[in-house]
Amino acid sequence: MANWTRDQLLAALNLYYQTPFGKQHKTYPPIIRLADQIQRTPSAVAMKLSNFTSLDSAEAARGIAGLSGASNADRAIWKEFEGNTNELASESEEALETFGIIQIPKNANEAQESPSGPTEVIALTKVRRQQRFFRRAVLSSYGNRCCITGNPIPELIRASHIVPWAESEEHRTNPRNGLCLAATFDAAFDRGLISIDDEFRVILSSRFREFLPNSELERTFCESEGKAIELPAKNLPDAALLTMHRTSFGFQI
Repeated sequence: MANWTRDQLLAALNLYYQTPFGKQHKTYPPIIRLADQIQRTPSAVAMKLSNFTSLDSAEAARGIAGLSGASNADRAIWKEFEGNTNELASESEEALETFGIIQIPKNANEAQESPSGPTEVIALTKVRRQQRFFRRAVLSSYGNRCCITGNPIPELIRASHIVPWAESEEHRTNPRNGLCLAATFDAAFDRGLISIDDEFRVILSSRFREFLPNSELERTFCESEGKAIELPAKNLPDAALLTMHRTSFGFQI
């Protein structure tokens, strides 16, 4: 069979970030669907994801290994992705659109905003693709459940940035810069009222404690204090980014 094209590799890499390790096999429906769209076998796609696993240094540090057959093309696209995640996150989402994996309504840009020219349309489309990649990667990593409460309701959970979008262009689309949080916890985390410590436990800020005692806060937040979050099987939150959240974005011990 012909070598993998760039778009095929990007589509597979995109899927890698959204697929739990226990589902990187030929019977997993998203793998079957991608295989059908790119005219590869499900076994070939599953193997490609396992090849990417072998290149993932963050997972290797946790003792998770993939297959040893990564090609030069696999290594090249992985290195490119690591060096320019934002750009390739957008490009990989575009590849999924091309293959029909993601359906984009006609005139979607015009329906949501009114950019003033072609350059603005391109920039807006790229940002939306980056946001979509980040959201899907983070939510799927946590099984679409809040990592603190276990809330599974799609309308009430958020893909939260640890280091805010506006504060770090480098980590905007990094799945390890994300947590899946219920909306109220997302708002509190975003404003530095709560954070996560080095042991991945929920901590409350001194600002938060100014509003205690309060039965609603005690029931919603205080019961979670000291509780370890539910960690994802893939894309473990980066400890260095959590440290930045505690020290640089308004959290007060």
